[in-house]
Amino acid sequence: MFVDSHCHIYFEGLVERLPELLEHMREQHVSHALLASVDLETFPDVLKLAEAHPNLYASVGVHPDHEHAKEPSVAELVELAAHPKIVAIGETGLDYYRLEGRSVADMEWQRERFRVHIRASRRTGKPLIIHTRAASDDTIRLMREEGADTVGGVMHCFTEAWPVAQQALALNFHISLSGIVTFKSATDVQDVAQRVPLDRLLIETDSPYLAPVPYRGKTNEPAHVSHVGRFIAALRGIDEAALGHATTENFFRLFAAAVPV
Repeated sequence: MFVDSHCHIYFEGLVERLPELLEHMREQHVSHALLASVDLETFPDVLKLAEAHPNLYASVGVHPDHEHAKEPSVAELVELAAHPKIVAIGETGLDYYRLEGRSVADMEWQRERFRVHIRASRRTGKPLIIHTRAASDDTIRLMREEGADTVGGVMHCFTEAWPVAQQALALNFHISLSGIVTFKSATDVQDVAQRVPLDRLLIETDSPYLAPVPYRGKTNEPAHVSHVGRFIAALRGIDEAALGHATTENFFRLFAAAVPV
């Protein structure tokens, strides 16, 4: 049994197929999924889906790529996170990949938004879902400065090399791997997949993005997390059932507000 620890099936193109997606999850032994929020404007849609399905959970947060989204306050995130279906704060973090002519110094709005999410996480006691791209040094620095380790969380869709994973692990964070790990060129991610302690590992789809082999290039969905799990199990030389059991146990231990059904 597997759990998809991060997906966006409320996006257009997937939500219309929800009954089919849920059936595919059952067929591939994917028991639960976490719907990661990317902005406050669409958060009601995320929560509505989680409320309607006992095996779906949700987070609340504003993605660093959504520059013009409504800025959350600590108080607002805390209030929204009080709902029993909200199990995490995020996704949040830093993304310097598309600077579009600006410098890293111009990304202070991202850093301040990230700090707000960390403070809300500490206030609620609910873990963080962190996105980092081309910004690992600042991401780790802000995690340390704001005391993110006191709550912990997950570095989602991890694509950095092992030294960054080590720093995140030292800050009480889990490492979540997506379909990228199945790509032939993803040698750093495959190295991390073999080194992360089994009790700190999660798996995800980040659907509709990053479909694993053999679906690469197609629309991703939570059922495909089974392929991520099987690939990592083979890399580590362990039975896929053991990998599935461990990552499922890790999910429910980290996201303590998620009640298994």
